[in-house]
Amino acid sequence: MKVIVFGATGTVGRLTVQSLLAEGHSVTAFARTPDRLKLKAPQLRLVAGDATHPKDVCDAIAGHDAVVVTLGAGMSRRSLIRSQGTMNVIRGMQEHGVSRLICQSTLGAHESWSNLNFFWKRIMFGALLKPVFKDHELQEKLVQASGLDWTLVRPGAFTDGPATGAYKEGFGAQERDLTLKITRADVAGFLTRQLSDLAYLHRAVSLSN
Repeated sequence: MKVIVFGATGTVGRLTVQSLLAEGHSVTAFARTPDRLKLKAPQLRLVAGDATHPKDVCDAIAGHDAVVVTLGAGMSRRSLIRSQGTMNVIRGMQEHGVSRLICQSTLGAHESWSNLNFFWKRIMFGALLKPVFKDHELQEKLVQASGLDWTLVRPGAFTDGPATGAYKEGFGAQERDLTLKITRADVAGFLTRQLSDLAYLHRAVSLSN
């Protein structure tokens, strides 16, 4: 399958590119400076562009079978890259007739807010990261209204380490027995799996250890 990853040089994006290549997909890595990936593979193509520029995004999407969005704001607490970039992705997919969209969001968005503890509700998403969190929620609304074959992936806080496969997935808003953490490698593997597993088509799925 021909897959393009937006946000390919981020911590999850990079691992997702590697995971997709390992599964035999042809991958386009889209980022402002894709050379930062420092990856070389016959099935890998690097495209430099800005996710907030509609033409960059639209041109890059042409010819692909699926899109994975792992856009992140880096250290910014006020960036709108997730909603703005995802809206450009949606429009580009609609223009080129690409239907499969897999989009990384965050645990806590919308109904999964109930899964969070006091620290995440009041301190992190309630104060320190409130603008970024609201942008995640807007991003999800745009995806859900897109008319595409979407899956939203809501991971807990990222940790380093290898993929374990031991995380919980698809749990309801009332689930409390959670660490609210998951390795980036596990998230990348889950994003990759969605290309062949349609169990979560048109659903938002939560992930956490």
